[in-house]
Amino acid sequence: MSPTVIPWTYLLIAGLLEVVWALALKSSHGFSRLTPSLVFGVSAIASMYFLALAMKSLPIGTAYAVWTGIGAVGTVILGIIWLGEPATAWRLGSVGLILAGIIGLKLA
Repeated sequence: MSPTVIPWTYLLIAGLLEVVWALALKSSHGFSRLTPSLVFGVSAIASMYFLALAMKSLPIGTAYAVWTGIGAVGTVILGIIWLGEPATAWRLGSVGLILAGIIGLKLA
């Protein structure tokens, strides 16, 4: 694996873990349920850890924007699939714009 791929891999892992902690936070019902609360805590710490590893090599603005973008897109998609949230044209178009931004930052 090339040295430039490793930080992006860390960033992808961090973004996916952001999706996990966001969904666990919703499931915790204000931290009133133990298991989702624990999943939230572990995944949030792990997400920050991998984000920190990625930021060793990537610019902070790029890393942070891509991390939040992965989290936002993943959370919206899983909210639609698992939680029955609406899949309106505006929501899906906005997700497309976020994806375009993530791709643009990766290519820049």
